[in-house]
Amino acid sequence: MSSFAAKSKLAAYHSVSVHGGLASADPHSLVLMLMDGCAERLATAAGCIERRDLVRKAKLLHSCVTILAELRGCLNRAEGGPLAENLSNLYDYMVRQLLMANVKSDAGPVKEVLGLLNEIRSAWSAIGSQVRSNSAAPAAPLSSATPAAPLR
Repeated sequence: MSSFAAKSKLAAYHSVSVHGGLASADPHSLVLMLMDGCAERLATAAGCIERRDLVRKAKLLHSCVTILAELRGCLNRAEGGPLAENLSNLYDYMVRQLLMANVKSDAGPVKEVLGLLNEIRSAWSAIGSQVRSNSAAPAAPLSSATPAAPLR
């Protein structure tokens, strides 16, 4: 089997795995998937900056900005109060940092955003069982930081 064929089959398997995970995921897990995808792209983009692969860097950072905008747009600000507003402001800051990193080809802000995203992801992961148990009981309200809908 050629190297191309092996990579193609691996890519097809990965695609089926991701799509299968999306179909069966709850909203909390979907947000984690978005964060994981963004973190992976941020790490790769930082490497692209260091290797001066500017075209790939720009594509990856654009993808990260899109994911962060989606995460920000999914916040339930009506019920989330100050926590949702602070998180919205943090996502906005992260987007601005990535835009500057792209313009200046500077890996520093990319690494800063990756660190911030990992902190948010860690907290989000920690509340997973609480969010899932609350969503199982229809009468119980969801956590104030729970996005209204993970994907549009």
